[in-house]
Amino acid sequence: MGMRRGTNLPRMGDFNQAVILEAIRRSVEGVSRIELAAATGLSAQTVTNITRRLLDDGLIAEAGRAINGPGKPRVILRLVADSRFSIGVHLDPAVITLVLLDLSGAVVRRRVVRTPAKDPRRIVDVMAQAIEAMIADAGIDREAVAGVGVAAPGPLDAARGTVIDPPKLHGWHRVPLRAVLAEATGFAVALEKDTTAAAVGELWTGNGPADDSFLFVYLGTGIGASLVRGGEAERGSSRNFGEIGHIVVDPDGPMCACGLRGCVDVVCTPQAIVEQAESAGVFPDDREGNDVEAVEVRFTQLCARASAGDLQALQVLRRAAAHLSVLISVLTNAFDVDRVVLGGPFWSRLASVYLEEIPPALDRRSATRAVRQLPVEGTVVGDDVGAVGAACVVLDAVLTPRASDLYLED
Repeated sequence: MGMRRGTNLPRMGDFNQAVILEAIRRSVEGVSRIELAAATGLSAQTVTNITRRLLDDGLIAEAGRAINGPGKPRVILRLVADSRFSIGVHLDPAVITLVLLDLSGAVVRRRVVRTPAKDPRRIVDVMAQAIEAMIADAGIDREAVAGVGVAAPGPLDAARGTVIDPPKLHGWHRVPLRAVLAEATGFAVALEKDTTAAAVGELWTGNGPADDSFLFVYLGTGIGASLVRGGEAERGSSRNFGEIGHIVVDPDGPMCACGLRGCVDVVCTPQAIVEQAESAGVFPDDREGNDVEAVEVRFTQLCARASAGDLQALQVLRRAAAHLSVLISVLTNAFDVDRVVLGGPFWSRLASVYLEEIPPALDRRSATRAVRQLPVEGTVVGDDVGAVGAACVVLDAVLTPRASDLYLED
């Protein structure tokens, strides 16, 4: 695991502190001051000053001594995981998932509540009540909670903290979610697109290099993408990177509301896959309603049949995987990343089929196949990647060193 390098220039204290804290957080067995200086490029005095502050703040602790060659034993420093916490909330049209993370990024508590009637005020009330219940259940001090991150379907108005007409959440027209939830909970709230939050969660909990680059393909009620470059999530100018629903992956596919045939939205989403299964006769076309919950029930049944060896069900999922590989190849050829990560609330049900079908299909379409093979893997976070990622957005804002932090103000 590569570590970020610090700088010995003046006025860089916050950045260097983040560099040191990240290095300690990522060390499994703990790390000494001498090792920190060697890994970060900071002077021994700078490391000593910063670790003293972190010790005083209770973010790290001395954890014994290690003998490594001649000289006196070295003091080992480790993260105090329960010194700070963050809360992540994933707003999905079907369910609201909440997690409480400690400073290491580990999940301490988890709650899932059914998304109530689409009224925004009622949904915010449910979020606030679940947050308070989770804090009480964990028995932690509210003062130790750094903030709340919310992962929501886009598009977002990031400057105003507003959710704008998300699909499947009818009645959500320019809802100022960040301000309303902050008022309801008393915590600082960060609002992030669910796809971007998932990428941040993967960065925080994964074990990639400091300059990691990957495409994250998010499989939820809708399909989205996010990009990590140089160890940081790309958010875009309006923080709405990854709206890929109208990329055409099947020119002979069904007509989309946008006027094109075979867009991702009408070919690759769970609703589209269920409709394809019904057309293929896997299910009778007698589904009551077209709401998110009814689609999810049938989608789960379809994946279970495929796992049991039902050839019709398998064929539907293989076709969906082929279409998704077209999307992924378009994005990876454009962005030239090191790897592809698949995740989201629906991922675990698709993993076995998609990990078998997508890598060879992607390799055939890869512009760089003569140079390298592009790894395709499932998320290390699990189905709660949106909520975990939202909580990591809060930790990330506080703790992760960024080159942008080094810009000097005039």
